[in-house]
Amino acid sequence: MGFLDVARCKVADNAFRLSQHAQEEAAADEISVEDIRVAIIGGTELEPYPDDPRGASCLFVGCDRRSRWLHVLCGRFDQPWMVVITVYLPRMPKWKDPWTRNRE
Repeated sequence: MGFLDVARCKVADNAFRLSQHAQEEAAADEISVEDIRVAIIGGTELEPYPDDPRGASCLFVGCDRRSRWLHVLCGRFDQPWMVVITVYLPRMPKWKDPWTRNRE
């Protein structure tokens, strides 16, 4: 099972929590927990990090309830509770669009 499948199962089972950083970022961009759910359920894997020394994680991209593109970085897929590490609206200067990093 891939990261996205696991993340969708965790979301469906309400087996996830937001890190302090994710809570702060969500508040700054007016992103709700329901927006995060919707983005993961309807989203796709953007950048998997299976060999991260802090533990496997994956950056997902998906639309929220207001059709805004969100990036949701999750980890701890092998634990009872998945962690949303951060969540944000992808935009310049880091992102050209929801799928493309700005490398300039």
